[in-house]
Amino acid sequence: MITRGEINGVLGEYDLNEVTIGVLGSHSALDICRGAKDMGFRTLVVCQKGRERTYDRYYRTENSLGIVDQTIILDKFTDITQESVQREMREKNVVFIPHRSFEVYVGFDRIEDEFLLPLFGSRSMLRAEERDADRNQYYLMEKGGIPYPKTYKSPEEIDRLVLVKAPEAQRTYERAFFFASSPEEFYGNSEQMIREGKITEEGLKKAVIEEFVMGAQSNFNYFYSLLDQRLELLGTDTRRQTNLDGVLRLPAPQQLEALKHIGVKAIEAGHIACTVKESLLEQIFELGEKFVSVARAEYPPGIIGPFALQASFTPGPPKETAVVFDISMRVQGSPGTMFTPYSGYYYGKSLSVGKRVAMELRKAIQQNRLEETVT
Repeated sequence: MITRGEINGVLGEYDLNEVTIGVLGSHSALDICRGAKDMGFRTLVVCQKGRERTYDRYYRTENSLGIVDQTIILDKFTDITQESVQREMREKNVVFIPHRSFEVYVGFDRIEDEFLLPLFGSRSMLRAEERDADRNQYYLMEKGGIPYPKTYKSPEEIDRLVLVKAPEAQRTYERAFFFASSPEEFYGNSEQMIREGKITEEGLKKAVIEEFVMGAQSNFNYFYSLLDQRLELLGTDTRRQTNLDGVLRLPAPQQLEALKHIGVKAIEAGHIACTVKESLLEQIFELGEKFVSVARAEYPPGIIGPFALQASFTPGPPKETAVVFDISMRVQGSPGTMFTPYSGYYYGKSLSVGKRVAMELRKAIQQNRLEETVT
């Protein structure tokens, strides 16, 4: 694992008046770049050939328009850890912002052991997002007293409706889902998924069997300021997923007919900004504070900057209760966050996640505390 001492050594060579915000060209790169430009930073996006035009053409800065100042175009994203690429970024004083695509395409081993650039956030916590990692998100929720769905070690334990999450056969970083309410349904449905090539037998061994929590789903997008020791709720959103959204739009008889011919997938296609009842905010903040506390204890210095809890609100009595089914320990993938009112209650106007990140970095530089916010 790259140490903070090594990162501080890199920072010691930086011109902090000329910091560039760097990001991988996917996921939430544009949100990060817009926020960085708003706060006076230069921006750099690392792209993969065949996927670069969004950043290198359509949103490239020109005549005061656009948000991407520089691009580095690689044959594949994993080339970002090549020494020549890293050296180029260090020469540009790059502080890099991690997101989900960075984790997926570059890989945790390379991020932890080879990527010698200042990373905004907690480098050591990124892997904890994976359910098969040691001290993973289930471990953190258990330790932190955060309610989460019941999990099953074996299909024979299934005693209610469960959602099975297994790596897709082709894109192992995406999860294939199927439902079961008994061991027999588990084996029958999993065998069909394997026959259809959606999952593999090896992937099934890594599957998570999780109680299906029926409720209204919402993502709670937070920001923890290490500089101010303050938890903020930036906004809330929900997901659009294909082909699940299409199936749900059909009347019940047509749903049943459609399901004879297609399998339901829940692949993220976008997000919708939404709000929650004000009476639920105290519960949402309490969950966020619990996560900040357990993260600090288990992965010091703890969470830095943006993170998200994905939850379902279950009905009372006595009141609606949020059950958390997933945690993002880095920049969330929802630019729509800025279209909710919650950050505006702090700052007078709503902020994007990207701008809130850039504000923290600008403040850290001004206070000569940048080394506290990067790992």
